[in-house]
Amino acid sequence: MIFRPITEIYQFFWMLESHHHQRLAWKDANMAREARKRAEAQAETQRRAMLEAHPSGKLGDSQLNDLDALKRSGLL
Repeated sequence: MIFRPITEIYQFFWMLESHHHQRLAWKDANMAREARKRAEAQAETQRRAMLEAHPSGKLGDSQLNDLDALKRSGLL
């Protein structure tokens, strides 16, 4: 009787709230995808720089903070 309109109003506002939270979840997921792309690009850049500095994968004659290798790789 009187409870039905109150319940419908409550369900309407609950629906609006759930839609709001769904949009926030989509936004968070999008931001996470963008952050993952940036992290993967940075890791790939670091991997290329390491391979350029040490093509054989060994650390024989390596130098820490080799400016020439960093400049060639585009990190400086």
